[in-house]
Amino acid sequence: MNMIARVSTEEERRRLEVLVPSKDVLRASGQVQSLSRALKLLNSLSHHPQGLSLSEVAQEVGLPTSTAHRLLTTLQNERFVRFDQERSTWLVGVQSFRVGSAFVRSRDIAAIARPFMRRLMEQAGETVNLAIYDRSEVVYIAQVECQKAMRVVSGPGARALLHASACGKVLMAHMNESDACRIYMGQELRRETPNTLTTIDALRREMAAIRNRGFAIDNEETAVGLRCLASLIHDEHGAALAALSVSGPTARITDGRLTSLGLAVKAIAAEITAEVGGRSLP
Repeated sequence: MNMIARVSTEEERRRLEVLVPSKDVLRASGQVQSLSRALKLLNSLSHHPQGLSLSEVAQEVGLPTSTAHRLLTTLQNERFVRFDQERSTWLVGVQSFRVGSAFVRSRDIAAIARPFMRRLMEQAGETVNLAIYDRSEVVYIAQVECQKAMRVVSGPGARALLHASACGKVLMAHMNESDACRIYMGQELRRETPNTLTTIDALRREMAAIRNRGFAIDNEETAVGLRCLASLIHDEHGAALAALSVSGPTARITDGRLTSLGLAVKAIAAEITAEVGGRSLP
């Protein structure tokens, strides 16, 4: 019984996905009618790898066959669909695959960032990390370790507190301030070391400093003897997509190297932002 219900629900979802909306709905939503119809045809064909005849695809999306044929021909000219003459069926075309593949690549931030991370590791001589926001923590999703005997190792899946880590602080700095403060509303800022920021006011001042210089510093706030510098990777809207950081022992990341390393991380983060189609806000 559960299997039947699940199949029925999936079929209903697919039917609604490919059914062309009425003219009134399209007009009210501001959608371009021909574009919406063409995309519905493409969605319909994506559910049928074996292809559909003209009458079948027209019936599935709820269009006259003449309208469906005109739209399919336009899509065929751009190679988004193709026509199999032997079987008289329409199928998804190679350009649809290219667009879909481009989307997958653009959202695989770890794969895109890795060559840049490796270059930064070689330039800085320290371990490089990539992290994303997850509630009141950051999660490290990729790491390129340096080859030195004493190095930071926190593989994919490791977590750190937002307010105590460079990655976390740079992500918070680019949130709306009220949203950033709401994360810790009603709870204490946990102290990891004597250097950890433990008040909202101190955190606010730190966020302003990070936005001003373009990178965050974890000055032994997560662990004694460890320093980390992080900058932001932006998405296409200018919002936070991920954080890039360099981490190492204080014996090597000295006070004198903080600015140069911070700027190096900032520069590579900007390159990754450009690579993923993001844009940095002024």
